[in-house]
Amino acid sequence: MNSVSEDILRIVSDWKGSFCGAYSIREDGRSISRMDSEHVHIKPKTDKPGLDIYIDDDAKNETISIPACVTHGDVDDLVYNDFHVGKNADVTIIAGCGVHTDNGEPARHNGIHRFFIGENASVKYLEKHVGLGKGDGRKSIDPVTEVFLEKNATLEMETSQIGGVTDSHRVTNGKVAEGGRLVIHERLLTEHDQRADSEFSVEMNGDGSSVDLVSRSVAKDESHQDFKAVIVGNASCTGHSECDAIITGHGTVSATPQLDANNIDAALIHEAAIGKIAGEELLKLRTFGLTEEEAEERIIRGFLR
Repeated sequence: MNSVSEDILRIVSDWKGSFCGAYSIREDGRSISRMDSEHVHIKPKTDKPGLDIYIDDDAKNETISIPACVTHGDVDDLVYNDFHVGKNADVTIIAGCGVHTDNGEPARHNGIHRFFIGENASVKYLEKHVGLGKGDGRKSIDPVTEVFLEKNATLEMETSQIGGVTDSHRVTNGKVAEGGRLVIHERLLTEHDQRADSEFSVEMNGDGSSVDLVSRSVAKDESHQDFKAVIVGNASCTGHSECDAIITGHGTVSATPQLDANNIDAALIHEAAIGKIAGEELLKLRTFGLTEEEAEERIIRGFLR
């Protein structure tokens, strides 16, 4: 593992020289280290780049780390990872990614993750993205996530883009069965001329299913963000989507919600708020001796926490 990968791992997966539990580390398009645990079995795919990760039925308190590092320009990394989560399992998955380039060459990572989550299983999924390095080479991250929740299964996703990513196109699709629960909390920061597109589509197909989708973002300078969310209720279910965005400088944000109620007992809600930082918040912090720039950065950090 090179030093750039070590820097990325510290940022996106709280790596301190080792991982607790099963893991697979990907560097510049190839797996460089991998380890199973008693109840987690990681198998390389035979037909395309990527992994099949199998979590046993009734596995409890398991942690799986699958970070991906692109450490230099002229790398276009594509990987397919499938998670097969057994019935009644309880697992945390950490899937951070970083792209780094110091010259004019582009660096890109595209991770396609599918989750097949068994009955009554519970999964927490943490995904943090960052772009690093100097120069004007583009740093792109384009994740695709597909979720299939069986009866009474739960997936809680926390995704963050914490800076430096030139452009990203994030696609998340989900299908939720009876009693299933999908929670997605997205946090995005864009600066300069960066662009971030987020597309969500969730179908609730069983009675008692639910989705809670919240996106909090900050668009600075000349950057642009585009948020699209489609929630489809095909049963007696509850669905909520929310887009909260702060714009500074000449940043722009577009939010497009869509709610499709195909059942009389589908209860669907969308909320959106886009605006600048409130003047009274800045004034209050400046009374404590902060400059306007320092006060703005503190508000943004708190908003994206």
